Amino acid sequence: MKKIDSYAHIFPRAYFDRMASMAKDKGAIKRWLTIPVLYDLEARLKMMEGFPDYQQVLTLSNPPIELIAGPDDSPELARLANDGMAAIRDAHPEKFPAFVASLPMNNVPEALKEMERAITVLGARGIQVFTNVNGRPLDEEEFWPIFEAAVNRYDVPIWMHPARGANVPDYASESKSRYEIWWTFGWPYETSAAMARMVFSGFFDRLPNMKLITHHMGAMIPFFDGRVGPGLDQFGSRTSDEDYEGMLKRMAKRPIDYFRMFYADTALAGGRSGLRCGLDFFGARQVLFATDCPFDPEGGPMFLRTIPKAIDELGLSESEQEGIYFRNALRLLKLPCDC
Repeated sequence: MKKIDSYAHIFPRAYFDRMASMAKDKGAIKRWLTIPVLYDLEARLKMMEGFPDYQQVLTLSNPPIELIAGPDDSPELARLANDGMAAIRDAHPEKFPAFVASLPMNNVPEALKEMERAITVLGARGIQVFTNVNGRPLDEEEFWPIFEAAVNRYDVPIWMHPARGANVPDYASESKSRYEIWWTFGWPYETSAAMARMVFSGFFDRLPNMKLITHHMGAMIPFFDGRVGPGLDQFGSRTSDEDYEGMLKRMAKRPIDYFRMFYADTALAGGRSGLRCGLDFFGARQVLFATDCPFDPEGGPMFLRTIPKAIDELGLSESEQEGIYFRNALRLLKLPCDC
C-alpha cells in the first residue's frame, strides 16, 4: 500500500553546514553528525530504495531556527532551509512530493514574509512551528498573525513539533533535566501544554478551520482522555485567583471536544498501544502516517518497518488504513492522488 510519511526530518546540506557553523555548543550537534540520512541526500535516497511506494513530506529537523540564530540572522537561515527543501522536492518529486516551510519565529514580520514566499513562490504545503518560541507560549498575541495567515490567507496545515531541552529542569531545586527525562517525558508534556494553551486561549473559536498536526499522536491527550474530559468539565474548581469557571461557561464546546479537533501522526516509535489509543481519540480520518525518520536506532530504516507493522496489527479496515497511510495526507496537502 502507498505510504506518505507526513513527518520526515531533513537538513538540506547547505542549511546544515551553515547551522553547524553557527551552533554555539558543538557537543549539542554530535548526534546529528552520526545520522548521515539526515543531511546526506544520497544516503537518504539509497535507504528509501528498500521501501517501494514510500514517499516523504520533508520537514526541517530540530532544533528550531530561532534557537540557533537571533532575530537578525534567523530569516536568512529560514530561507536557506526552505530553498533547500524545495530543491530536493523538485529534483526527486517521486520520493518527496511536498515540503513544509520553516519560519524565523523570533522575527514575526520576517516570518510572515517568508511564509508568503515559501507558499506562493516555492510551493510549500504547510508551515512548521515548535511548541514554544525560546520559552514563550504560542498563544502570545505577537504570534497570532502567523497562525491567522496560515489558516485564513493560505489555507495550509500547521505541523507542531515539541521543543524542550536539558536546560529545563524537572525539579525546582535543580538546574537541568537528568537522564534525558526532558526528551522522553518532557516532549509529550510540551506538546500537551501547547495544545491546552491553544484550546483555552480560543484558537479554534477564532480559527475554526485550523488544521494542526500534533507530532507523536497528540502526546498525552489521548491517554488522559478522562482527565481532559470529565476532569476539565470541572475547569476552574481548583483555581481561586482566576475566573476559569466563567471561562468554561463561555466556551462553545466542552474542552475535550476542542482537543479532538487537532490532527495527530503515528510517530510513536512502533508502539502499538499508543497508536490504538490515539486512533480511538482522534479517529482515523485525523491521523496521518509518520515515522520521525531518521531518528531511530538504525539511523533511518527501523521505524519505516516497525511503525507500519504496528499499524497493520490493529485490525483496521482497508479504508481506514488507506486514510492513515496516504489519503488523509493527500487531502490536507491538496495533492492529486496517483493511486
